[in-house]
Amino acid sequence: MESIVLPCKTITPKIPEISHRPAKPLISLKTAPPKPDSKLDAHLKNLCKNGRLNEAMASLDFIVNCGSTVKPNTLSHLIDSCIDSSSLDLCYKLHGYVRKLLKESDPFVETKLVSMYAKCGSLENAFEVLDAMSERNLYVWSAIIGACSREKKWGEVVELFYSMMESDNIVPDDFLFPKILQACGNCGDLETGRLIHGIVTKCRMNSQVRVNNSILAVYSKCGWLNSAKRFFEGMEVKDTVSWNAIITGYCQEGEIKEARRLFDLMREEGVEPGVVTWNILISSYNRLGKCDIAMEMMKEMENCGIMPDVFTWTSVISGLAQNNRRLEALELFGEMLLSGVGPNEVTLMSAISACASLKILRKGKEIHLVAMKVGYGEDVLVGNSLVDLYSKCRKLESARQVFDMISEKDVYTWNSLIGGYCQAGYCGKAHDLFMKMQKSDVLPNVITWNVMITGYIQSGDEDQAMHLFQRMEKDGGIKRDTASWNALIAGYLQHGQRDKALGIFRQMQSFGVKPNSVTILSILPACANLIAAKKVKEIHGYALHSNLVSELAVANSLLDTYSKSGNIISSKSIFNEMSTKDIITWNTMIGGYVLYGCPYYAIQLFEQMGKEGFRPNRGTLASMISAYGQAKMVDEGRHLFSRMPEYYHVLPCLDHYAAMVNLLGRSGKLDEAFKFIKDMSVEPDVSIWSGLLTACCTHGNVKLAVYAGKRLLELEPENALVRRLVSQLYDLSGISRESFKMRRPGKRNDPKEYLGCSWIEDKNVVHSFVAGGHHKLDDKFLLSYTRSTEIKSKETKYRDRLSIQEEEMEETGGVHSEKLALSFYLIRSPQTPRNIRIVKNLRMCEHCHGVAKLVTKTHGCEIYLSDSKCIHHFKHGMCSCGDYW
Repeated sequence: MESIVLPCKTITPKIPEISHRPAKPLISLKTAPPKPDSKLDAHLKNLCKNGRLNEAMASLDFIVNCGSTVKPNTLSHLIDSCIDSSSLDLCYKLHGYVRKLLKESDPFVETKLVSMYAKCGSLENAFEVLDAMSERNLYVWSAIIGACSREKKWGEVVELFYSMMESDNIVPDDFLFPKILQACGNCGDLETGRLIHGIVTKCRMNSQVRVNNSILAVYSKCGWLNSAKRFFEGMEVKDTVSWNAIITGYCQEGEIKEARRLFDLMREEGVEPGVVTWNILISSYNRLGKCDIAMEMMKEMENCGIMPDVFTWTSVISGLAQNNRRLEALELFGEMLLSGVGPNEVTLMSAISACASLKILRKGKEIHLVAMKVGYGEDVLVGNSLVDLYSKCRKLESARQVFDMISEKDVYTWNSLIGGYCQAGYCGKAHDLFMKMQKSDVLPNVITWNVMITGYIQSGDEDQAMHLFQRMEKDGGIKRDTASWNALIAGYLQHGQRDKALGIFRQMQSFGVKPNSVTILSILPACANLIAAKKVKEIHGYALHSNLVSELAVANSLLDTYSKSGNIISSKSIFNEMSTKDIITWNTMIGGYVLYGCPYYAIQLFEQMGKEGFRPNRGTLASMISAYGQAKMVDEGRHLFSRMPEYYHVLPCLDHYAAMVNLLGRSGKLDEAFKFIKDMSVEPDVSIWSGLLTACCTHGNVKLAVYAGKRLLELEPENALVRRLVSQLYDLSGISRESFKMRRPGKRNDPKEYLGCSWIEDKNVVHSFVAGGHHKLDDKFLLSYTRSTEIKSKETKYRDRLSIQEEEMEETGGVHSEKLALSFYLIRSPQTPRNIRIVKNLRMCEHCHGVAKLVTKTHGCEIYLSDSKCIHHFKHGMCSCGDYW
């Protein structure tokens, strides 16, 4: 029999007169609590059972006011009814009654209250009840941890685990441990997962399959595959969940071969994969871009008697859409509907996004109707993709209608429509929506600001773009990110303002903002010319420092830019160091060799490419025909062209036809080239007739040159350069200019259109020259030096070549700009420079070509000159073009 615990504080009362009556026991001095009325309890339970909760609350109010009470079990029924109603107001009201009805703490009812608040969406109130409890047991901890787990508050679940162990010395059971382990896996807390593994082993709970599966999932999700594998192999009992966990781990780490091996082993051991297992592998194959294997697995799945569910279909459709196979994704979406499987919001979003990327409005509208039919018409994911679809298809009224229908808009909803207005050039409407957004519950994020900046600068309003760029941090409270700077750089480059773009790039670095691959890929093409070689090296250095060269796209862009800026050696060095190459890498390097007139290196690389398992595409084959042309390997070029359809599965396009005309033309086979053009299956364009004209001029065939010139004039009647060349050909052939209609000089036939201009860099300053122009350097001295160089080069002649030029003859128009640039550089340099780089806007004439060859022979330097035809590399009195340009 328990002894009575006396109060710690002793009060000494007055001693009354002694009475002979027996004293009453001490307990009788207390007022006995009212006893529950069983009829009232039954009445309340009946009301709860019949869903009449409001009446039950009214009865409870009467009970409280009468000073009666009810049993804890009855309160439990009332709490369950509140949970079913999901009404926080009723929860608050019931909690108030409970406080009045319970004179003492009741752990059972308090645990139910914690569960009630948690399930009705008020974790804050649930924690208040938990903190006020004088005695907390396993059940209350299970309730609060379960609530946090449902809300995916994984970090709080882990903190609660430590609290229950440290504060109350309570160890979770086999029901609660899986929830805590799930949190560890989802928030990457491997340390706690390992701690729990130890506790489970110590408490001998490691025979529980559910607990073991949860431990295995932690190791798998955290990437500890060796530990996961050892644990998996040590499990005495494995079920489907066990196999799914280990397969998922390998899939997440991209080790799809091992995942597939385990999948096959699972079947060998008699555990038949369920739809979840199949979906894990199919999803992984799609994520890795192996969509064909994913579709094969989907068919195999059906053959095994397991029908693909909505997640299977969605995974494959999304995979195809994300891997640029959008038409196939839409076809598969149609098959899914025919199979009777209804889409979910992710399926619809993927299909609509595919339509948006392809700008297939009709199909997008059909899917919009499907979405409305299955009840996803106002879903935010589906709505956002629809806004994007209609915006990209320039149906902005429809986009606005969908936007207005979405009741719970997120930031992506706003950004999609603002982006749509910007892309269509309606920056005013975009700005109005942008201002409206700032007054809504959804504030603009950095993407919103970037979209607005991009819209303004692409529409040519660089002042407003810069104004927003400066405002976003000060007024919007949004820190500029790399994309903000990229928007300005891309905008300036779009409008040909290369220097401003490079200035923003340098300013970006000075502000401590790290350029990313997008920045590098945007800025590099602006440096793809001979006088920007130093800038290319500067950007390359930054890319190396930021470890961006390891990205394939950046390495490919550097290859291309170095080639075009006159540094094929650096291109080759990057190519050799690349651990991963794609078809673009090979094409860029082969194209670089062709650009520099190094056909044998291109041919050697083409052979190496085949040995390494890369199949040539259109670009490769066009470059290779050009390479054979430069090497005058006509038979090899013909053979490659003839094999294209059957062997390479590539139909010839205009690029290939133009390359064949150049191949034949270089070798002087003009009649064959002309017949080849006549037999073409497509209509010849400017590149075809230009190629024939070059060949005719090189080999002195006036008659055929005139014919090619006429065809060019038909295609480009407003082109001043073409008209100039044709008029010279008429003069050479003795044909009167009156025999064809010469357009009178006007805005589109301005002599300035064929005014030769050249640029050269000296000491980080770019100097420009125009034919017959003046320069700040002593003109007499410059012209004297130029004339002396010309006299020495008179011996350089090109036999049989037709002397026609894109610019005025020097006798009438003055010294050509490239000669002035070359002389300027040689005069300014105290010692003969090793490399001279010049950019010219027109084709250089034969005489200037000869001067450049002579300078390299007499001065021992190299000259890189880029004109409208090609890059000329002059060295030792020779040119890489082989005197064919």
